Amino acid sequence: MAKDKERYQFPNPQVGTAAEKIKRRRLQVLVHSCLYYEMNETLIEDDQYDHWCKELVQLMKDNPDAYSDRFDHWFRTFSGETGYHLPLRDEWVYNKALQLLAGER
Repeated sequence: MAKDKERYQFPNPQVGTAAEKIKRRRLQVLVHSCLYYEMNETLIEDDQYDHWCKELVQLMKDNPDAYSDRFDHWFRTFSGETGYHLPLRDEWVYNKALQLLAGER
């Protein structure tokens, strides 16, 4: 495992801002896409995932420069239709999905 100083630190936007909501939705979409496409598991209903995707697309459209992290490349063309193309095997994403699964069992 990487040392703490070598681990990526996500930006921490102020709570309640568009940036914070974009960050939250991006990470939710990444992790739940990983659960679905990589692990064949679901923890949320499809309607919830679709709602998050639509909200994220609108937030990014309305606030294009509000939030930036190492996943920017993957979300530039994100339409909300699928999370299949996202970096689902990214170490952080995959480990977070495993943590969620462990908490559900």
